[in-house]
Amino acid sequence: MDYLSYEKRLEYILELIGKNRFRSLAHIAKNFSCSTRTVKRMIAHLRETGHDIQYDRLEKKYFIKKDE
Repeated sequence: MDYLSYEKRLEYILELIGKNRFRSLAHIAKNFSCSTRTVKRMIAHLRETGHDIQYDRLEKKYFIKKDE
């Protein structure tokens, strides 16, 4: 995968999380034709670049933590 398509995928994941439409790792992995581990690495990369992405274990979903 080249850099531009990787960046577009990161933007897409961030958009889904921001709009509360990120269904599951498996669903995104299937869309991207990759493994769930790769999607986890992409989320980790977004976190490293400054996005405060959290995971709610009760609701089983990712969300972006808002500053209060």
